[in-house]
Amino acid sequence: MTDTTIKRSLTGVPALSAQGLAKTYGTGATARTVLGNISFDVYDRETVCIVGPSGAGKTTLLRCLAGLMPSTAGTVFIGDDKVVGPPSRMAVVFQDYSRSLMPWLTVQANVELPLRGRPGISAAQRRERARAALASVGLENSGSQHPWQLSGGMQQRVAIARAVAYEPAVLLMDEPFASVDAQTRSDLEDLTHSIKEKYGMTILLVTHDIEESVYLADRVIVLSGTPTSVSEIVAVDLAHPRDQVATKSTREFADLRAHILGLVRRQQP
Repeated sequence: MTDTTIKRSLTGVPALSAQGLAKTYGTGATARTVLGNISFDVYDRETVCIVGPSGAGKTTLLRCLAGLMPSTAGTVFIGDDKVVGPPSRMAVVFQDYSRSLMPWLTVQANVELPLRGRPGISAAQRRERARAALASVGLENSGSQHPWQLSGGMQQRVAIARAVAYEPAVLLMDEPFASVDAQTRSDLEDLTHSIKEKYGMTILLVTHDIEESVYLADRVIVLSGTPTSVSEIVAVDLAHPRDQVATKSTREFADLRAHILGLVRRQQP
């Protein structure tokens, strides 16, 4: 199903919108265009996954959406507001959790850290929001530990808790489960579903794993090869709540996975 079809059931101002987004590195003869004229909308409380061939610029796209990197052309909006830098209503979870956490701070302090820059939040409120966020990711008893004392999967849960404590309207995730083992990955996928339902977030997640994109998403954006554009936007009409065994065993899941995999492979050089 294309984006044109699915939009009939999605109304209101998009939570996140990319309009004609492009990114070129360098100038003159050495210029290299990575992103070319990318447009899509993500609506309130949706989970949308982005997939594409290797080297398609998925991380570059996410960084432009997050205001961490200027685009060469086009505009990004979060709600009605134009993104000109990192928006206050957005949080990002990166793949490399070991570099995003401060090893000298406790887990509790790591989760509190971004709240220190938010006006109107007292120290007591910071502590309570961090404790609640850690409980939501199953780490209610780990606040006094340091990141290096935790497994990789637990460290990524800390990174997710930090984003949750910030209470963003939009959560961006850049291949957040790529560095953990298969069982932990499954657990973190289910965690993503649970925090979305609990906090009502809008989630945009970049992944190279086609099966993961189908399991997590309401829609999947398939990118072309470079210069990258949107090849197709596929609606994932699978029932909620989803289950690692039951959902992935259905014919509908297998058909969607095969369709998206075929789209990605056709974009590879």
